[in-house]
Amino acid sequence: MPISDEVRQAIRERANYICEYCHSPERLSANRFTIDHVIPKSLGGSDALDNLALACRRCNERRYNFVAGIDPETQEIVPIFNPRKQKWAEHFVWQDKGVVIGGTTPIGRATCLRLDLNDTCYPEEDSIRATRRFWIQTGLHPPAGDPCQA
Repeated sequence: MPISDEVRQAIRERANYICEYCHSPERLSANRFTIDHVIPKSLGGSDALDNLALACRRCNERRYNFVAGIDPETQEIVPIFNPRKQKWAEHFVWQDKGVVIGGTTPIGRATCLRLDLNDTCYPEEDSIRATRRFWIQTGLHPPAGDPCQA
């Protein structure tokens, strides 16, 4: 059954209109963000509100149905970030004045890697990093309240 417009709006409001993985603002996107199943339906997840998250298309497509990733520091398999059960600020920090998301825990590092939150596979000028630099110049990024490193 499709997710109703009312539930979609409730999810958008709960997320404060930012992607719950990379913290990109929806208002700067040409498209509305997607609804992600934190536990994918293919793995038994439901359409219950506590299993749904707001995600930009980039993050939703890269997340696919993964629920775990590899921590690059320890090489251990760990769960990826769960926005319904965890706080973003406990696993991530903005680095380089808001250009790069750094993982501060095994979950944060594995999520950065699994979702390629910084487009490290692409040249700087053709990546989310360049987009974030532009957003910073406009004063619309990073989101208020997110932790930043100097």
